[in-house]
This record gives sequence, C-alpha cells and structure tokens, in this order.
Amino acid sequence: HVRTMSGHQARVGTLSWSGNMLSSGSRDRSIMQHDIRVAEPYVCKLLGHRQEVCGLRWSSDGQQLASGGNDNKLLVWNQHSTSPVLRFHEHIAAVKAIAWSPHQNGLLASGGGTADRCIRFWNTQTASALSTVDTGSQVCNLAWSKNVNELVSTHGYSQNQIVVWRYPTMSKVATLTGHTMRVLYLALSPDSQTIVTGAGDETLRFWNIFPGPKSKGDSADTSSLLDVASRIR
Repeated sequence: HVRTMSGHQARVGTLSWSGNMLSSGSRDRSIMQHDIRVAEPYVCKLLGHRQEVCGLRWSSDGQQLASGGNDNKLLVWNQHSTSPVLRFHEHIAAVKAIAWSPHQNGLLASGGGTADRCIRFWNTQTASALSTVDTGSQVCNLAWSKNVNELVSTHGYSQNQIVVWRYPTMSKVATLTGHTMRVLYLALSPDSQTIVTGAGDETLRFWNIFPGPKSKGDSADTSSLLDVASRIR
C-alpha cells in the first residue's frame, strides 16, 4: 500500500475525494479531512453528526462538502468551516445517498433510508428546500449524469430497483430490476454513460443508461445487452 491514515475510533463507512483532500466519515460520528500532501494523518476534524456518518460528497467545484448521517441529518460544510454552514432536518431516516448536480451550482440531491424513501432537492446557495419525490423504497445511492439533466438512484427494501429520473420533472426514464438484494454500491464511468452497481446478492451489474455528450443515446453499436440507454429513450 502507499499510505495508511489513522485517526478514526470506529469503522470508516464513507469517503469522498476533492483534489488532494480525502474526506472520511465514520461510526465515531466524525469527518476527517486528510491532505495527502502532508505528513499528518489528518488536517481537520469536523463534528456535527450525532450518529454514524454514512454519506459524504464534495461538490464538483470543491467548494462544499455534504454529509449525511444515521441521525437523519444532511449537513453542508465549506472548505474552511469546522462547523456546518447548513443543516437540513427533513429526512426521517438515515441519509446515505448524496449527489451534487454538475449542471447547476448549489443543487444538491439526498436520499433517505427505509422509513423515509424520499429523494429531496436543495439549493445550498439560498439554503432552501426545493422538491421531494417518494420513491417507495430505501434510497441507497444517487448520481447525476454529466451529459444530460438526469440522475440515477439505487434502492433497497422493498424493490431493490435502479431508477433513472429526468430532472426537474422527476419523471421516470427507466426502472431497472435484476438485483435480488439492496443495491448498496454505485459508480459512474468517466464518460458518464455507464454505471456499475453492487448489491447484497454478491453480483456486480453494468448498465449503459445515459447518452453520450453528443450522441443523445444514438450509439454506433446498440447490440450490447448492457446498452439500456438506446432502448429507454
């Protein structure tokens, strides 16, 4: 390994990179900022959650960090703050799913756990709640497409589905099923067209769900079974 960074007193369940800064969230309720350019294991500790920190996401411009906790809170921090600059209390279950829009500065999406099931949208520039959609299932992950104004959510109890949404109408572009347990992990490819999902059913599934930056879903090769994007638009 290259380096080990210590400091947390309990398991580390979430990470988010921003340039040379790696943020980590833990069951010890703290967020630690690790600057990989310096020798110290961490340069700052952020305390604001009362239970485990289960979601972290830096905005694409590196100006704001959003954190979600098992205390049902969504907090927003800026680069220099050691206290949250915004606190949102509307979720009624753990906030693990967090995503910043690449299309609009300050537009933040968050998803709640089994007792909540909602995706909520926030404007962090005006500190206001924008809209809410009840998905019917635990929200495990959220990610925005860079190419079109759409986002994808993955879910747990009770449907274990993957949903592609068109923003801001939140109309469903597609509902994808196949996982038999909650879809705990989601990663977006560098070209923002393909996602990979991992679930408690011990499978990884690859889905080509978003159009490319120019093709708008028209692919030269649509024969792949993974190419959902060309079939759902």
